Amino acid sequence: MSGHHPSAAIAERVRHIESLLERHGVIAPGEVDRRIDDLLAGGTPLNGARIVARAWTDPAFRERLLTDANSAIRELALSMGGGASELRLKVVANTAEEHHVVVCTLCSCYPTALLGPSPSWYKSDAYRARVVRDPRGILAEFGVDLPADVRITVWDASAESRYMVLPRRPEGTDGLDEAELAALVTRTGLIGTALV
Repeated sequence: MSGHHPSAAIAERVRHIESLLERHGVIAPGEVDRRIDDLLAGGTPLNGARIVARAWTDPAFRERLLTDANSAIRELALSMGGGASELRLKVVANTAEEHHVVVCTLCSCYPTALLGPSPSWYKSDAYRARVVRDPRGILAEFGVDLPADVRITVWDASAESRYMVLPRRPEGTDGLDEAELAALVTRTGLIGTALV
């Protein structure tokens, strides 16, 4: 075994670019590692769940969230980070007529700050290719069997834009407060591969 790993060349290029940015004063030494650590420390599905619970209980917040998600999440002291320029977040709401699911077909772009680290299947070639071609089939594999008349929209994340699904509020939850509602929300629901 040579010890060579396909990602070794990429890692070396990243280190080289990082050193150039440091040398030219664009970033401080160690800044990239600190930002990654901060992102991973603060990124959790609980952030996304808080957003959903607020949208379920506050119609005005829901409207702001669907119109300008970046501004709306700042009301909860959350952000999409992204360094010099904040990543664009678009929140898409499931309805009785339409179900949304998120993918990144090119790599694995994902709203880590709001959902925590992405699940391994989200990065897999199989998910990334099949959810675009056969979203209903993929959703069925996740246990989401939608009626035939429900339209499925697949949202493809990019380097600049991330998507998060606003699941439908479950029936029978009218008496629950925000914390109780947030406890119902799953990371897979925020991606669209679960109903909540």
